[in-house]
Amino acid sequence: MIIDVDGRIVDASTAGRPFEPALPGIVFLHGSGFDRTVWQMQARYFSHHGFAVLVVDLPGHGRSPGPAAGSIEECSGIIEGAIVTSGLQKATIVGHSMGSLIALELGASESVERLILTGAALELPVHPELLAAAQAGDQKAFDLITAWGYGKPSHLGGHPGAGVWMTGGGLRLLERSPAGVLGQDLSACNAYAGGERAAGAVGVPTLVIAGSMDRMTPLAASKALVDMIPDSRLDIIEGAGHMMMLEAPNETLASMRRFLEG
Repeated sequence: MIIDVDGRIVDASTAGRPFEPALPGIVFLHGSGFDRTVWQMQARYFSHHGFAVLVVDLPGHGRSPGPAAGSIEECSGIIEGAIVTSGLQKATIVGHSMGSLIALELGASESVERLILTGAALELPVHPELLAAAQAGDQKAFDLITAWGYGKPSHLGGHPGAGVWMTGGGLRLLERSPAGVLGQDLSACNAYAGGERAAGAVGVPTLVIAGSMDRMTPLAASKALVDMIPDSRLDIIEGAGHMMMLEAPNETLASMRRFLEG
């Protein structure tokens, strides 16, 4: 589905079903350097169970043309425009990592009904070595994110599909991102300082899903985020790292279902 937001093109999947904006809406946002395919399992479930689904490629990622947004605030404005333009009255916003910051910025919007934040924190500071490598287009950046982004079980195998390489697949997904995009994403995350303001302004029910082995947004950071959002709760997936939607897809989906389906 192609969505034109004042000349910025946002490409989104409807997860295998025709888009019906009269249904309850749910919008999925990916993290730095990735694309919408990280959410395919969870998105497909909701598209076949009564939701109007948009799985977004952020500007400059996947099938959405560039340039990538220069800040979290800019990207949140584009996504809010996409929600309105799509015809959805309101939507649940599901964000991962950088996508969770974008979702957090949208938490006070009239277009948003609920938030689900995964791999989330009030801020996402980036280690200088990783940031420099990403900005230089160095392979080391992809390797570092892969090493730190997955919990220990995923480094030993752990994919629910037989014969599929968990960390290798994530690495290849990062490697296929357009030149400069990962550096732009990490720069935007590193510069973002509006977490406390945005969290305090969230006016909708919020679920924060955290991996117990997440080394990029540790559990303490997720707990601090929950403490700042008035109507929020924390769900912890044991054994999962930062990429819980891929490492523990069924558990992540179950957490989302409990929140959305009552």
